[in-house]
Amino acid sequence: MSLTAKDKDVVRAFWGKIAGKADDIGSDALSRMLVVYPQTKTYFSHWKDLSPGSAPVAKHGKTVMGGVADAVQKIDDLAAGLLNLSELHAFTLRVDPANFKILSHNILVVLATMFPTDFTPEVHVSVDKFLAALSRALSEKYR
Repeated sequence: MSLTAKDKDVVRAFWGKIAGKADDIGSDALSRMLVVYPQTKTYFSHWKDLSPGSAPVAKHGKTVMGGVADAVQKIDDLAAGLLNLSELHAFTLRVDPANFKILSHNILVVLATMFPTDFTPEVHVSVDKFLAALSRALSEKYR
């Protein structure tokens, strides 16, 4: 499923509305992922505190959403734009790419709860397609 020009416009416009809350979105999404999908904790076993909203979770949530912000800027060529992140996750961190989909789902849940008025069905489908494309781009070096 590819992103249409309209999808890209919708994602950019929605990001413009939510960017100021990106750190909160990231912290909540990562917290949810670690609770609902406890198998994802294995990648963060070096953290002293994996509880929702803890300092390491909030810090990494901020990092994740920084990557999402970067992807919004590079939305026209995600594979090339996110090549370094793909290499990092594939070769250094060795993250199972299935986890990108899990985190994407949690980001969608958080967006729906934090922005119920702005997260219309149109925004939902465009952001879902964007996060799927982002997950594919991050998985590029696994092939």
